[in-house]
Amino acid sequence: MKASEFLSGFLKVVESGLRHLVRKRMTLRYPEFLVVPAPDELFGFKPGEARDTNGLRGRHLLDLDRCTGCRLCEITCNGISGAITMVKVEGQFPRNKRGIFPSIDYGRCVFCGLCVDACIFDALFMTDREELAEYDRAALLYGPEEISKPPKELPVKIRAKRAELILDERRGAHHVQRKN
Repeated sequence: MKASEFLSGFLKVVESGLRHLVRKRMTLRYPEFLVVPAPDELFGFKPGEARDTNGLRGRHLLDLDRCTGCRLCEITCNGISGAITMVKVEGQFPRNKRGIFPSIDYGRCVFCGLCVDACIFDALFMTDREELAEYDRAALLYGPEEISKPPKELPVKIRAKRAELILDERRGAHHVQRKN
């Protein structure tokens, strides 16, 4: 390799680095910023319009009082990832005589949302929370009691900085800080 080729390559690398020093960062750092959709941007079913709405598919939320234990969510999931299994829960439930409810293994879940579509009793929903990282795989197995509790509220410092993704023809994708 000639010294002139090496110097030319080196100068191109330095020029590229300096150019990116003055540009606004495209990637948002996770704990500092959180891209949160509006409630109408979440995944779900709109009965009045008889159609599904696409959107963020986060952690599930189960309404124990509406669940009948029909197993439709489990049957639907078995064809895709097999993340849902039915487990017995002790207690009296007026709509669920057998006392069986879904348990979700988030290590296997692909967040397709078909289990929500299959639930004809509107007992299973998807929330906007996707923070499910764990160090132990066993901690990703959520039982009916854990699924029925709403996700924890975000700390105030994280909630204060929300960003929104903007798609622009000329500039491409970029983020804008959303006012709460």
